[in-house]
Amino acid sequence: MSDADAETEPIDVDFGEDGLVPAVAQDADSGEVLMLAYVSPEALSRTRETGEAHYYSRSREELWHKGATSGHTQSVREVRVDCDADTLLYLVDQAGGACHTGHRSCFHRTIDGEHVGERVFDPDEVY
Repeated sequence: MSDADAETEPIDVDFGEDGLVPAVAQDADSGEVLMLAYVSPEALSRTRETGEAHYYSRSREELWHKGATSGHTQSVREVRVDCDADTLLYLVDQAGGACHTGHRSCFHRTIDGEHVGERVFDPDEVY
């Protein structure tokens, strides 16, 4: 039997000892990796309920609706889980930039410091 023939059953996500899993946000059309953040059970539940990305801010220790302040929301087309059920992939339609620095993607620099990403807004005007 192939994986496609297997019955569909909900996946129990392994949130680990700290109650969080990493989630990669990827542009659903282009495949561009936009950001990595962490998700709590509540954030995943809110994402599934609303269709917009929710994360858990480790620095603020609170639920975070992506774009609530900036307006740069992520409409989630699909949530995928990796083979170990301890990492998520959000396939999204990104409105504006994903990065708080004003770039489309948080991955806008090479390890050598070369700027390779597109700046799409001025964070001083947004935050």
